Amino acid sequence: MKFAYRFSNLLGTVYRRGNLNFTCDGNSVISPVGNRVTVFDLKNNKSDTLPLATRFNVKCVGLSPDGRLAIIVDEGGAALLVSLVCRSVLHHFHFKGSVHSISFSPDGRKFVVTKGNIAQMYHAPGKKREFNAFVLDKTYFGPYDETTCIDWTDDSRCFVVGSKDMSTWVFGAERWDNLIYYALGGHKDAIVACFFESNSLDLYSISQDGALCVWQCDTLPEDLRLKAPTGWKADLLRRQEQEEEEQEEGDERETTIRGKATPAEEERKGKVKYSRLAKYFFNKEGDFNNLTAAAYHKKVHLLVTGFASGIFHLHELPEFNLIHSLSISDQRISSVAINSSGDWIAFGCSGLGQLLVWEWQSESYVLKQQGHFNSMVSLAYSPDGQYIVTGGDDGKVKVWNTLSGFCFITFTEHSSGVTGVTFTTTGYVIVTSSMDGTVRAFDLHRYRNFRTFTSPRPTQFSCVAVDSSGEIVSAGAQDSFEIFVWSMQTGRLLDVLSGHEGPISGLCFNPMKSILASASWDKTVRLWDMFDSWRTKETLTLTSDALAVTFRPDGAELAVATLNSQITFWDPETAVQTGSIEGRHDLKAGRKELDKITAKHSAKGKAFTTLCYSADGQSILAGGMSKFVCLYHIREQILVKRFELSCNFSLDAMEEFLNRRKMTEFGNLALIDQDAGEEDGVAIPLPGVRKGDMSSRHFKPEIRVTSLSFSPTGRCWAATSTEGLLIFSLDARMLFDPYELDTSVTPGQVREALRQREFTRAILMAFRLNERTLTQEALEAVPWAEIEVISASLPQLYVEKLLEFLASSFEVSRHLEFYLIWTQKLLMLHGQKLKSRSGQLLPTVQFLQKGVQRHLDDVAKLCDWNRYNIRYALAVSRQQGMKRTLEDAGLEKAAETSDEDAEMSDDDSLHLLGGAEDAVLA
Repeated sequence: MKFAYRFSNLLGTVYRRGNLNFTCDGNSVISPVGNRVTVFDLKNNKSDTLPLATRFNVKCVGLSPDGRLAIIVDEGGAALLVSLVCRSVLHHFHFKGSVHSISFSPDGRKFVVTKGNIAQMYHAPGKKREFNAFVLDKTYFGPYDETTCIDWTDDSRCFVVGSKDMSTWVFGAERWDNLIYYALGGHKDAIVACFFESNSLDLYSISQDGALCVWQCDTLPEDLRLKAPTGWKADLLRRQEQEEEEQEEGDERETTIRGKATPAEEERKGKVKYSRLAKYFFNKEGDFNNLTAAAYHKKVHLLVTGFASGIFHLHELPEFNLIHSLSISDQRISSVAINSSGDWIAFGCSGLGQLLVWEWQSESYVLKQQGHFNSMVSLAYSPDGQYIVTGGDDGKVKVWNTLSGFCFITFTEHSSGVTGVTFTTTGYVIVTSSMDGTVRAFDLHRYRNFRTFTSPRPTQFSCVAVDSSGEIVSAGAQDSFEIFVWSMQTGRLLDVLSGHEGPISGLCFNPMKSILASASWDKTVRLWDMFDSWRTKETLTLTSDALAVTFRPDGAELAVATLNSQITFWDPETAVQTGSIEGRHDLKAGRKELDKITAKHSAKGKAFTTLCYSADGQSILAGGMSKFVCLYHIREQILVKRFELSCNFSLDAMEEFLNRRKMTEFGNLALIDQDAGEEDGVAIPLPGVRKGDMSSRHFKPEIRVTSLSFSPTGRCWAATSTEGLLIFSLDARMLFDPYELDTSVTPGQVREALRQREFTRAILMAFRLNERTLTQEALEAVPWAEIEVISASLPQLYVEKLLEFLASSFEVSRHLEFYLIWTQKLLMLHGQKLKSRSGQLLPTVQFLQKGVQRHLDDVAKLCDWNRYNIRYALAVSRQQGMKRTLEDAGLEKAAETSDEDAEMSDDDSLHLLGGAEDAVLA
């Protein structure tokens, strides 16, 4: 199971379109990202993308009241019933049409979907196993145009539906005698949202033109009467009542027929009636500042409204008092949600791909994340694997934490698209190249751009590389065909390497030597010696244009991707080709909607544009203009595995065959720009155009892989694609992967060995079973005093497995000192033997370093804080002691001057610590 990489997380995309939801505890936000769904844990500061995907972009998400189930509906009407507890799909369903919104009833027994101009109520799936999880109960008609929104009463007796025909419809979830349906008007534009008041049938309706209507009902929810049954149901009910009367004829008590009332009661309790109490208008700025989203919290009576100009308002209802008004950006707010306590408000902006969670009482951001505005172009892992840096066509450079999944710094110094990013070997400096003619170096300590490298003549840089010492920076030019070399220390241009006759497509330094490999469209790869007057050491002649070049981690091999879909391998010392892989049939490029040729012929023009060696150097990843990423074994030159990055048919070039239903006698239906003039009901005009705008603004992005990178730890790899930054990991798998297993190795035998205090045998059997929980139980049962003896008795092969287990345990376990003792003893006792296999063990050691480094950073911050507190406490106590002594002597004036002296002598007070500070740091 060495290549059992599974989808782990999606970074770089925080919101695309659809509705936002808070979980029932109010601590997490569920956000649709393309055809996937991400859960942002705001309490633990972590994002997690569910390992499931729909065939098209997600349109809406419905969350059950207990937070255990979610219904995810895509643009095509296909639905997934998902368990948020076990993160798996329970049921597939198709609503046979485009669904606009979905909402569960507060009791969790039913849910309503709005589809077209109707509303359909389904029985919600229960906790028992069912043949059909979705059973249609009723279909409600009434609106003439598309329905837009749903809201339920607190007792689940009624629900309200808004429509684009400017009407609001109240329906009964049961067969009520005094409420079948009720239509409300009063608006001049499409209804955006409608909400019931708490424990009442009173409701609010909000339209797109910024009007709010307050409706009052003359009937309480408990006054709704069930309609008397008719037909065979009435006969069945009558027989049951007669049987009950015969059984109780000896008792003298009144029998009331259910569902019936006396004529006097019917006259007194008539049909439900609504009356409009008030109508309010939101302040608008311009003709196109439409109201686009709204949310209402019934307990605190808080109404949040978002507008197309990026402004949102907070109002208190029913008085309509303005609490707050703030502008997020200049793009429309697509979705608004409020958590259960009413403290946090989530905003989604699809135009910028932005997600905000705002705490309105303290007026501060809980979460503020935004992906790249345009597609990502390049990525790089930090040397310890903790961070990923990405560069995009929008000119932004973002740094992501692989553990939390959040972006913690964004650099915006570039004025054009970023073409290449890389880390130095220290991991604290990022070097980027851009089409704006600059190469910039960013410091991750102070988060600033401390070096800017430029060329004598303005040029566009297509790639960048930094040598292993971090002293030499090189960048390739796209227009002048030259390679520029700078010094990191001084920022001066050292040399300009000429010789290529085409644009430079890739640069890579040898990790072990100062040799620079440059790939170009002139069908050559040149090796430059950095220590020998920058002259060309070798020139490798290729059969086609070179698109990417990379060195193996040990520097003993060079891989080149060419335009004819081949990957060639070279020995950089002898300039001899050692192997070749033909990848034309493995790429499997898809067919675009407007292509005139088949996908098979389209693949002939595609090629691999990015390469990456695995951490151990035995395999290579390749990706290009396709949804597939291919993993090849280098020595055997065979395809080991092909990873499908996306199954989202909302992207272009995903189809393998032509859809003949879209072909008409007038041409392809894809040429017709449907719904381009309006985006969710909001007109998108061109500048200077009032009406009759016939221009096309419909854009369907093409699926492609722009960059690949293996983590230095070897446990995961990342790819930048049209979907975002996808991470595939070995840690996300749920596989039984035993090692040298026989019938005598069972969990019971492991625990029996632990009871007999045969710890070495128990650890060896646990590793042969390869179950993490059992291995953890065996290790933690060992007394710390016996760790050294047991470490010495472990075979060499199990030492490597134990080091890998310890590295993964540092990320999740709290037993930090215990696992550090294990690590220290293993490395001290087996260090000399491990050196002989340093190449194969390098990913494991780097994985170990990543976990230790993260804890070191956390503990260092704590120690610095403790040191400051001790210093401050000593200074204050010394000052008070001196002041008290002087006051006792009656020298108040001297006491006043001693205040200043005590403040200046903080450093002297450290001498009184003795070994206290060392103890804190330890």
